[in-house]
Amino acid sequence: MPADAGQQPGAEYSGAVTFLIAALGVLGVASSGPLIAATLGATSVSALAIAFWRNALGAVVMAAPALIREPRRFGQITKAEFRWCLIAAVALALHFACFITSLQLTSVAAATALVCLQSAWIAVFQMLRGTRHRWQVLSGLGIALVGVAAITGLDMGSSDQALMGDALAVAGGALAGIYTIAGGKARQSLSIGSYTTLCYGMCAALVAVLALSTATPLSGFEGAGWLGIVAITVCAQLVGHTAFNHLLATMSPLLVSMIILLEIPGAAVLAAIFLNEVLPTGTYAGLALIMCGLAVVVAGQKSQRKEGRNRSTGEPLAELGAD
Repeated sequence: MPADAGQQPGAEYSGAVTFLIAALGVLGVASSGPLIAATLGATSVSALAIAFWRNALGAVVMAAPALIREPRRFGQITKAEFRWCLIAAVALALHFACFITSLQLTSVAAATALVCLQSAWIAVFQMLRGTRHRWQVLSGLGIALVGVAAITGLDMGSSDQALMGDALAVAGGALAGIYTIAGGKARQSLSIGSYTTLCYGMCAALVAVLALSTATPLSGFEGAGWLGIVAITVCAQLVGHTAFNHLLATMSPLLVSMIILLEIPGAAVLAAIFLNEVLPTGTYAGLALIMCGLAVVVAGQKSQRKEGRNRSTGEPLAELGAD
C-alpha cells in the first residue's frame, strides 16, 4: 500500500481494484488478533510496545513516498485536517490499548467479534449527529450482527478476567468507530500518504507517553518479539489499516466498518490453525450472514445514492460515498 501514498483523496477505483483493496484489508486485519496473541503469549513484548512500534514503523514507511510525491503538503495542513487527524490518532491509540490488552484476557474470537462491533457504534454516532439511515442499511447491519453472534455463539467469557477482556474489546470497538469516522473526514482532503503519516505518527507519540507514564519498556525484547512486531506492522498496520484508510476516500465509514466484520471469521480460522483455538461451529453460517448483510447495505445505498436529504424532514441521509 505505501506505493500509492500519492493517491489523491476522492479518487474513484474500479470495482476490481476496490475488491482487491478490501480483500487485502480483511486479510491484514484478520491476522492482527492471532499475531498479537501469539506475540504476547510467547515473548516479553507488551501491549503498549506492539501499539507503539506498529504505528511508529507504519508512519515511517508511509512518510517516505508521501514526502517524495507531495513534499510541501505537510506544511499546508489546515486546522480542520489536523484536528481530524488528531481525533483519529487519539481514538486509535486508546483502541489499541483496549483491544491488545483484551487479547490477554479473553479468546481471540470473542475479542475480535466485540471490537468489530464498531459498525454498530458508527451507526449510533452518526444518528446522534443527526444522520438518518435508510431502513435497508439498518436491516443489513442487523443481519451482519446476527452473523457475528452466529460465529461467537454469544459465548463470551464467564470468568472475571474474561469479562474484563470482553468489556475492553467493546470499548475498543467504540474507539475504532470514532477513529474510522474521523479518518473519513480527514481523507476528504488528505491523500492516503499524508493522512496515515500524521495519524500513525501522532498515535505512536501518544502511546509512547502512555508507556512512559506506566514505566512500560518499548525495547530490549528477544528476537522472536521483534519478529512478531514486524509481522504485525506489515500485515495488520501497513496492509490492513492502510487498505481501509484508502477506501475511506470513496466509501462511508459505516460501509468500511461492515467490510471489516469479515475480520471475525478470518481471525477465528487463523487462530484455529496457528493457536489451536477451537473454530466456532457457526463460522461458516456467520460468514454467509455477514456477506448477506453487506449486500443489503450496498444495494440499499446504491438505489438512492444521489439522494442527499429527506425531502419531508430535511434530515441528512447517509450515503455510500465518504461521509
